[in-house]
Amino acid sequence: MLQLQSAFGVVALLVIAWALSENRLKVSLRQAAIGLVVTIATALVLIKVPLVTQAFGAINDAVGTIAAATRAGTAFVFGYVGGGPAPFDPKAPGSDFILAFQALPIVLVMSVLTTLLFYWRVLPPVVRGMAWLLERTLGVGGAVGLSTAANIFLGMVEAPLFIRPYLAQLTRSELFLVMTGGMAGIAGTVLVLYATLLAPLIPDAAAHFVIASVLGAPAAILVSLIMVPETSDKRTGGSLDNPDIQVSSTMDAIVKGTAAGLELLMNIIAMLLVLVALVYLANAIIGLLPEIGGAKISLQRLLGYVMAPVCWLMGLPWPQAITAGSLMGTKTVLNELIAYVDLSKLGPDALDPRSRLIMLYAMCGFANFASLGIMIGGLGIMAPERRDEINALGLKSIVSGTLTTCLMGAIVGMLTQP
Repeated sequence: MLQLQSAFGVVALLVIAWALSENRLKVSLRQAAIGLVVTIATALVLIKVPLVTQAFGAINDAVGTIAAATRAGTAFVFGYVGGGPAPFDPKAPGSDFILAFQALPIVLVMSVLTTLLFYWRVLPPVVRGMAWLLERTLGVGGAVGLSTAANIFLGMVEAPLFIRPYLAQLTRSELFLVMTGGMAGIAGTVLVLYATLLAPLIPDAAAHFVIASVLGAPAAILVSLIMVPETSDKRTGGSLDNPDIQVSSTMDAIVKGTAAGLELLMNIIAMLLVLVALVYLANAIIGLLPEIGGAKISLQRLLGYVMAPVCWLMGLPWPQAITAGSLMGTKTVLNELIAYVDLSKLGPDALDPRSRLIMLYAMCGFANFASLGIMIGGLGIMAPERRDEINALGLKSIVSGTLTTCLMGAIVGMLTQP
């Protein structure tokens, strides 16, 4: 029954996207049907085909190696604070884990690895292959197909660098597709971090994060073309260059990748500190209200009630939907890292294994208000003549990105037995 509930949720989420469409009459049912089939087929291949699942199993080993390598660096630099042997016995298990010094530095290592793989021309052919598949199967233009494919590995600002010369030429629908692709995925620099956080909770977490990144490409195209359908015959294509990553050597790539990763790391730490503090203040204010059901009102509890129906549509049992809704609300209002940290702290009775897996996919995206500011700033610099249109599509892109990740969660719920 829960799998049928997820199947109903897939249809319901697409209906919600259609209800929010700018031009419902222009939505191509044929293109939407093809997009849905491609998305479900991609999920089937990545999750159910044994050979493919074994290949993704190797990704878990690779992520474990990267995490171990990072831990070696943090232990050397920070000592026991960074994960080295402690000179004392911790009173409480896990109390020696310090997020800022043990988990977050993975962002530095991944930033360098990503820069190196682009400089060595390893990732560009993979991205171009994905763009070719998206163009042939879903009928999108070459430029937006390339940007959407790049979102599998890169963030919402880095991926559009692939098509920077074409941003001014994109149609409104294509521009929205680029924005949705950014909101519906995560960057490779944080993928390993999230996988490390959830590895004790979800088997093969790293493989599922990679699958979610790949699945996000066709799902984002499907949702964005429903919410902002193409009204012209123009498709932006062309011979596209590699992103403008100015590195002259392997060592230069390491230096510049480290610098970019350090900026990202400091931003993550600062945002976490500020957002957690703001949530605490909000809960302190809301907590002055009378209790409901014998418990204080909190921001997470309110968000849980709002997002619970969406979580039920993805296939979660209703008793677990409010807890999951709180996670989705935290992810949307704050960011997905805080939501994943909250998920990692939940007890085994809060969400069953299937529900945890669905939530891994449902929260695997940058669709939140902080990311919107980053996207508007980055795209506005790359295409200043489209700044007003980018601003106008901003809030809609948060909705489309959230619907896309929830759609992925519902599809995974269809394929996963309770």
